[in-house]
Amino acid sequence: MIKAGMKWMFLIIGTMIGAGYASGRELWQFFGQDSSLAILLFAVMFTICCFTIMNISFDKQSTHYLPVLRAVVGKRLTGIYDWMIILYLFTTTVVMLAGSGATWQAFHYSYRLGVIAIVIPLILLFVWDVKGLVVVNSFVLPLLISGLLFVLILFISDQNLSLFGHVRETSNWMAAFPFTALNILPLIAVLGAIGNQMKHKGEVWIAALGSGAVLGIISYLYNNSLIQISEQIILYEIPLFAILKHYPYEMMIFMSIMLWIAIFTTAASGTLGLVTRFRSYLNQPLWILAMAMIALMLPFTSFGFSTLIKILYPLYGILNLYVLSSLLIHPLISKFKIR
Repeated sequence: MIKAGMKWMFLIIGTMIGAGYASGRELWQFFGQDSSLAILLFAVMFTICCFTIMNISFDKQSTHYLPVLRAVVGKRLTGIYDWMIILYLFTTTVVMLAGSGATWQAFHYSYRLGVIAIVIPLILLFVWDVKGLVVVNSFVLPLLISGLLFVLILFISDQNLSLFGHVRETSNWMAAFPFTALNILPLIAVLGAIGNQMKHKGEVWIAALGSGAVLGIISYLYNNSLIQISEQIILYEIPLFAILKHYPYEMMIFMSIMLWIAIFTTAASGTLGLVTRFRSYLNQPLWILAMAMIALMLPFTSFGFSTLIKILYPLYGILNLYVLSSLLIHPLISKFKIR
């Protein structure tokens, strides 16, 4: 049960830590100064949402997200949010592909080569169906989390930064709601696809509490570090590189690999949500569906990484507030119905 719970925890974190998050761009877009309370609220709400989604997915033994979505937003709004999820997964996976291009571009390689470098393994991953993504996440996510924590703690230590110097600055607490809402739809899409693979309710508790705690800690440390270099962030497409410039070139190479892994796992999660949604209609292997979906995405990668995040992420964050509120009150409503 513990092993299975950890497996789903890494799947959740892999879905969450993508190009926007791992690079620091997404955190800085929503948080920044005066956000300690916002990050705490995010961690709590994220945990509740993960628990609710997984609980519904487990009860319905779902193989794709529609049954979960119907339980959360109701039959009338399911059609609207179904298309929103499809559009969200499509556009955010485009962001991941663009993020791969931006990462390779930082080392003076072609932007297009960086996009191609993620597309090929992304298609091959689905040769092993859903199991391929779960196994890859279980292997690479501990490495990614350790690497990111190591760099952030090292930076805080070297710069003599106070861990709790900004803890009383809380005026930006409202940012927690659109930030959490932004990341809800991919969770529904991914966790809705694994309901029939969960065996015990304990897996839900382990995955929800573990992912909320890990992401809350990383978000706080990351945001605290970015506040110290706020004047330099505007010069970087990827804020993480503003932190890494203080360290040897080898460190930048290592963290760029970690960043690319984060991009890859989130692109894979987005693609999983899309291909499992359409598998019942098209009756094709997942890797064929993944190849077709990615082919449709490639023309949109030319818009650039930071531009896509700046436009799309706040918009989705606002649109998803209804889903967030539904997930937060769902456990209470369910309890009331039972009584």
